[in-house]
Amino acid sequence: METSSEHSSGEPHSRVESDVGTKKRRVSDLPANGIAVADGSIQQTGEVKLDNPSPIENEVLRDYQGAIAPAVNASFAESVIEPTLVLFEVHVPPSVMIDGVHSQHFFGTGVIIYHSQDMGLVAVDRNTVAISASDVMLSFAAFPIEIPGEVVFLHPVHNYALIAYDPSALGAAGSSMVRAAELLPEPALRRGDSVYLVGLSRSLQATSRKSIVTNPFAALNIGSADCPRYRATNMEVIELDTDFGSTFSGVLTDEHGRVQAIWGSFSTQLKYGFSTSEDHQFVRGIPIYTISQVLDKIVNGANGPPLLINGVRRPMPLVRIMEVELYPTLLSKARSFGLSDNWVQALVKKDPIRRQVLRVKGCLAGSKAENLLEQGDMVLAVNKEPVTCFRDIENACQALDKISDNEGKLSMTIFRQGREIDLVVGTDVRDGNGTTRVINWCGCIVQDPHPAVRALGFLPEEGHGVYVARWCHGSPVHRYGLYALQWIVEINGRPTPHLDAFIDVTKELGHGEFARVRTVHLNGKPRVLTLKQDLHYWPTWELRFDPNTAMWIRQTIKALD
Repeated sequence: METSSEHSSGEPHSRVESDVGTKKRRVSDLPANGIAVADGSIQQTGEVKLDNPSPIENEVLRDYQGAIAPAVNASFAESVIEPTLVLFEVHVPPSVMIDGVHSQHFFGTGVIIYHSQDMGLVAVDRNTVAISASDVMLSFAAFPIEIPGEVVFLHPVHNYALIAYDPSALGAAGSSMVRAAELLPEPALRRGDSVYLVGLSRSLQATSRKSIVTNPFAALNIGSADCPRYRATNMEVIELDTDFGSTFSGVLTDEHGRVQAIWGSFSTQLKYGFSTSEDHQFVRGIPIYTISQVLDKIVNGANGPPLLINGVRRPMPLVRIMEVELYPTLLSKARSFGLSDNWVQALVKKDPIRRQVLRVKGCLAGSKAENLLEQGDMVLAVNKEPVTCFRDIENACQALDKISDNEGKLSMTIFRQGREIDLVVGTDVRDGNGTTRVINWCGCIVQDPHPAVRALGFLPEEGHGVYVARWCHGSPVHRYGLYALQWIVEINGRPTPHLDAFIDVTKELGHGEFARVRTVHLNGKPRVLTLKQDLHYWPTWELRFDPNTAMWIRQTIKALD
């Protein structure tokens, strides 16, 4: 299955690395007969659930407790945090490689942030769990067991995901040893602070080292990939003087083992010349405060739509954001662009360390800020309060949720082409579900355009609800040249502005019937082609996530009778 807009024989990039002794699990693809599949539960654990540990289980527990005794040279922070660490093994079925995900297999380390009798939650970076349609297996450092996990929250901006597991699957012995980490969102890390970087190897052995924070608020600048996929934006991350390389993830703790950040993996793409690019990854610290805020909303009751987790319907949080990509500029540069001394002094007084101003890189297409903010605008203040960092914008957006009669708009002061301008800019509310609906037609996977596509700043005026994310070798779309990275805006003269309209049109097409398809590419170029439908080998089907049952349900729309 490919994402390129032209024929390619190269295999998709994979993060699977050779590792002697690494256990590999084959995760089956989604069924082809319309049977519902539980999200994250394709692989069933073979553990017997015991309310009370048996004598045999007690013996195993005693043996394992002795086997995981802290190493002689292990730090106190490592011994405290090790029982909270989890090794992830993630598989993305080939039929649902959506949102531009660049590989089928991912590995990484997460940390348990909540553990009770009813629910456990693990935080991990989004370069390990990229999309919700993933098969997730969790291996615990505290107890030798592997159980499935369920993706319950994907933050739309920050690079982390929350994965739920069923504590009863651990058994009585496992539940007694597994615990949640203590989170320390405040005070924020500062330059020169000492932290402990702790993570897991593929053999579930804890590894740690003491490091020094060199930059606690390094602004990310990740460019768009050739095939748009999730990338972290509007984030300040933590940099250390020493780490374990670009493939090692884990947590940053203080000397008492309290988690101050997760050491997460970020996906990027390095480009060489005009036609060559290569996928890469790097690791940075993600401050724990943003994870702690979402966790509090899940545990104490959020204001979003409910999601079934371990048989219990729980309201999930909604995230209010301003869908604008920002980047910092030094005040010395801003002064040369004409920013007044009064504003320079006000911003320095607000934040004497950063000494920066935020500028607009671009607005997401279809956002409420799209026609108001322009590239190059300097954001000086929100609600008359000076802003100097991404967190200031986030706090202003979250404050809107506490006002019952607000319209979700921010009063902003910007600097544009030598003039100060006051604007009222709308914000957008997003959930943490990610893409929850895809359709396979003639061998191509279509979906709503995900945020990475909208971040390019363009959506076709004719309709933008049917975006081609993938195509399959040997399919009709491959044979006739309907590749990825474009929108289907019309079939046989009938508009397809959204997925429902697309289904209404395609289900009327018979086997062997030709269809005239009009498309618009990411670069804005229109195209018309004709393809022949083959319902014998390539039936039309839909895959949709149902939050009421926590199931991915596959339904055949059109097949050969």
